[in-house]
Amino acid sequence: MKNMESSKEPNEIKLQPAAMAIWDSKYRLKSAVGVPVDQNLEDTWRRVALTLASVEKPEIRSYWEQEFLNALRQGAIPGGRIISNAGAGAHKPATSTINCTVSGTVGDSMVEILDMVREAGLTLKAGCGIGYEFSTLRPRGAYVAGAGSSTSGPLSFMDIFDSMCKTVSSAGGRRGAQMATFDISHPDVLDFIRAKREDGRLRQFNLSCLITTPFIEAVKGNADWDLVFPANPSELQDPNVQIVYRHWPVTTPPYRLNAQGEVACRVYRRLPARRLWDLIMSSTYDYAEPGFILIDKVNEMNNNWFCEEIRATNPCGEQPLPPHGACLLGSINLTCFVQRPFTREADFDWPRFRSVVRVFTRMLDNVVEIHGLPLAPQAAEIARKRRHGMGFMGLGSAIIMLNMTYGDAASVRFTEQVAREMAIVGWETGVELAQEKGSAPLLEELFTIDEILLARRPRLREDGFRLGDQVPGRVLLANYSHYLARFPAELRQRIADLGCRFTHHTSIAPTGTIALSLGNNCSNGIEPSFSHKYSRNVIVAGRKTKEKVDVLSYELLVYRALINPLADPFAEDERARLPANFMDASAIAPEQHVEIQAAAQKWIDSSISKTINVPTDFPFDRFKEIYLQAYDSGLKGCTTFRFNPEAFQGVLVKNQDLANTTYRFTLENGETVELRGDEQVEYDGEIHTAANLYDALKEGYYGKL
Repeated sequence: MKNMESSKEPNEIKLQPAAMAIWDSKYRLKSAVGVPVDQNLEDTWRRVALTLASVEKPEIRSYWEQEFLNALRQGAIPGGRIISNAGAGAHKPATSTINCTVSGTVGDSMVEILDMVREAGLTLKAGCGIGYEFSTLRPRGAYVAGAGSSTSGPLSFMDIFDSMCKTVSSAGGRRGAQMATFDISHPDVLDFIRAKREDGRLRQFNLSCLITTPFIEAVKGNADWDLVFPANPSELQDPNVQIVYRHWPVTTPPYRLNAQGEVACRVYRRLPARRLWDLIMSSTYDYAEPGFILIDKVNEMNNNWFCEEIRATNPCGEQPLPPHGACLLGSINLTCFVQRPFTREADFDWPRFRSVVRVFTRMLDNVVEIHGLPLAPQAAEIARKRRHGMGFMGLGSAIIMLNMTYGDAASVRFTEQVAREMAIVGWETGVELAQEKGSAPLLEELFTIDEILLARRPRLREDGFRLGDQVPGRVLLANYSHYLARFPAELRQRIADLGCRFTHHTSIAPTGTIALSLGNNCSNGIEPSFSHKYSRNVIVAGRKTKEKVDVLSYELLVYRALINPLADPFAEDERARLPANFMDASAIAPEQHVEIQAAAQKWIDSSISKTINVPTDFPFDRFKEIYLQAYDSGLKGCTTFRFNPEAFQGVLVKNQDLANTTYRFTLENGETVELRGDEQVEYDGEIHTAANLYDALKEGYYGKL
């Protein structure tokens, strides 16, 4: 059934109430006493455009303010910290426009650990998410000479960071976001994998294992795997201690190195690699964690391969960063470029997309000048490399509006083309900006060729470079970055000759609340729509549990407005049925999720935050294959989510899952009450869904949101 009388365009569709509520609570600027400064969404855009144009030369500021405003209106959406905090100094001066940071290296001493707790607290207070690697800390039970006793291990120190995060409220009503990474070789890795099985523990963290190529090969070959940690001087002299040399993030004394820069490590335990693999898989299957970061691939593909070692990411994993690294984010809403959606003439406006990418690249680069980071090492790092992460959102929605199905061959080609156009236009703009404003300082520095660089890039020797030669960073990036190798030769030569304004340009973030609010619930990041009619659990100031908000997908709103006002994903009436390509995340095969991610990753120089949703009854053996496919496809990481009501409630929840789940509450008198997850219950003066109340009480955050 078609509504031929409708003349609405997609961009005329009003924001859903849930979208407006998120804008009001998270992105709308308000005074210190809560009075709105932004009277409407247009005021928000004008504030951001004016602030980001303010760093331009006076004679061109008004021009770029208008260009930035036009780009914002056309779907160039900066990261949440930029929208919330750009131009907000008069009302919240201690906030940052930066989404992503990584801690300095967490040193293996009490003083160094507490120093990082302090730095992390200041970073979270400024509104930035932060990641840390904790496998730099000695395993539980290791002897600490200074204290004359054994250490309690990395997990106990992670509890300190977790508690700190609970007490530090991030700016703009945003809860603190943290990522903890952990090497797959560390002796305490089994404890790390199982950490979240304890109710309420480490709930301020996302957890990810740093998976190495040798470990995956050991799994495939059914070999044993050594759990190791750098040996202290006395262990090196002990004939009963087995020593192996491994790559390790800390190489300073008292650790001993070999000629290849590997660290002498004590073997604490040996176990079958597949036993460790199955533990990771079962934990991920039941609890959606730990995540899976292929750290060797991250470093191999890093543009700054010649000067930094990456061991951690931001909280959602799309930004692998070095110690004190920081990055700002932005996403282009792809639905804004779909013309004549759902018709035979539906197509994507590539010229306008490229134009918006050019303007958005300049806009994001300007954010570096107003970063507001609280720590001097963070400021120095972002000024030296000028990293930003431009990505997209609404991919799944746009695919449906273009009459494709998420995961089919056409959608995979479309995904790669979007990522390719964004990357090439962005780097072309970066060269132009370098000529106008100067290159990223790192790219003008000289780097001395040594054995490590020659080992990482043997082609340097083939091209005539020798030990002791000095080479500009722009040459090492343009000619020896594995990522840039697929770019046009002419563009790479321009980067080598002229430099670039930044060292990294692209990253695909999850865009959760931005997609829901400013994108009117277009699909998150690179994802398909979770469902076309579902509930979202959101944090609302003053409420004691999360609030369940019902929303419709953006493509369903457009389809109703332009084609069929009766359309409903659960309708049995043939007149209201949706086209077959209106699939949601759980209806798409995991292999198709991986193919989409791999298509984009070719042109993304940082990483991609992507979650592969699988049904609750998805077979475990097939589930494990997803991760090996991710490795074989050259991805930098992989995350899955399987709805498991016994473990927790997700942010996005299908109503049918709630209706089919029973929650049991025990009252003070010992009586038990059973409720469906979607039933409403009055408790402590508020109305809650049974599922959200159960989750809040179980996890210990009731009344603390």
